[in-house]
Amino acid sequence: MYSLTVRDRVMIAHSFNGAIFGPAQGLHGATYVVEWTVRRPVLDTDGLVVDIGLGHTQLAETLSQLAYQNLDELAIFKGQNTTTEFLAHWIWTQLQGAWGAGKLGEQARGLTSMAVVLRESDVAWAGYDAALQP
Repeated sequence: MYSLTVRDRVMIAHSFNGAIFGPAQGLHGATYVVEWTVRRPVLDTDGLVVDIGLGHTQLAETLSQLAYQNLDELAIFKGQNTTTEFLAHWIWTQLQGAWGAGKLGEQARGLTSMAVVLRESDVAWAGYDAALQP
């Protein structure tokens, strides 16, 4: 299986509901390093997994929806604990939508799966990984 990963960063603020979160129940900030990996069993006719420039563009566009936002105030996340795991899935879903809309180019139809990892620090991260659904 071939893979390609692109990386970017996003700064957000949020809080959590529930005693399990301890001090993180209060408003706090996070800077995530976000990695997006796409996979396919065979390279495209240009010898690529996907155009790396288009990959960077789509990841940046997705993260721009979150950048410098207090996620508690965004209607799309109302009532949701925006945990690292939750955000990894949300970003994955947005990127699957971009893939499905052809924003990664026609040859990207050969992609079979992808993963999103959000790194909170060098010692803690979470992600979401699944097959693509056309």
